[in-house]
Amino acid sequence: MQSDELELNQEPAFEIGDKVRVRKLLKNDGTFPGQEVGAHLAKKGDMGYVVSIGTYLQNAYIYAVHFLQTGFVVGCLKKELELVEENPDNTSSTEDIGVLNDS
Repeated sequence: MQSDELELNQEPAFEIGDKVRVRKLLKNDGTFPGQEVGAHLAKKGDMGYVVSIGTYLQNAYIYAVHFLQTGFVVGCLKKELELVEENPDNTSSTEDIGVLNDS
């Protein structure tokens, strides 16, 4: 993706239910309630599951990732994550969908 291209013009890199790994230390920037600014929310290598997908500043996707070890749900950008395992429920193609009534 070019630097002047909007990420939102593409499909999300991850889907709800995907297992992901954090690529870098994530610290509270002041937007995570109940934790001090600068507190560690997830360490490099921590794994979690995408629980929702939103947008950030109208140009990027933000992935809410639930880290089971801490119980934290942290908003992450695509560049902060890598896919570990796709959600098996998201791998079906449109060819697998049957027609209910073709008459």
